[in-house]
Amino acid sequence: MTSDTLSKQQIIEMRARAQSLNPVVMVGQKGLTEAVLRETDSALNAHGLIKVRVFGDEREERTAIADTLCRELGAQLVQHIGKLLVLYREPPAEDN
Repeated sequence: MTSDTLSKQQIIEMRARAQSLNPVVMVGQKGLTEAVLRETDSALNAHGLIKVRVFGDEREERTAIADTLCRELGAQLVQHIGKLLVLYREPPAEDN
């Protein structure tokens, strides 16, 4: 399963799982920096399903940040509520 093939049911289940998560990445006043991209990539590799808090009052800006994160990192936006984004990307296979 790739991150762009989630069914509606899978998205609903991920939204439910995400309710108990705390944000692991914060996008501050400097916006979407290389450091934020690296940290988001690392969190997605570790957890698969993460919350990102975007500090900013403009919804269009938060939507643009979500779109960029998804495009650059191969993730899928599961939910966008207020200043919180829920992103999913299938974690890499573990080497045994």
